[in-house]
Amino acid sequence: MAENTNKDQPIPVTAADLPLHCPQPDAPLWARHPRVFLDVAHTGEAKCPYCGALYVLRGEAPKGH
Repeated sequence: MAENTNKDQPIPVTAADLPLHCPQPDAPLWARHPRVFLDVAHTGEAKCPYCGALYVLRGEAPKGH
């Protein structure tokens, strides 16, 4: 997954990115906060409570979730 430098834009994720957590491993040091796991499989999107990044599930939902 590519780093999103504009937090106003939704960050697309796929089933391959699950389990999803924020911040992502490629986030710069200044953008780090405590890791929080986000459930995008249930509603198709999730917003990080720390930084406000919006993650949106693209493509097929994972099977069995």
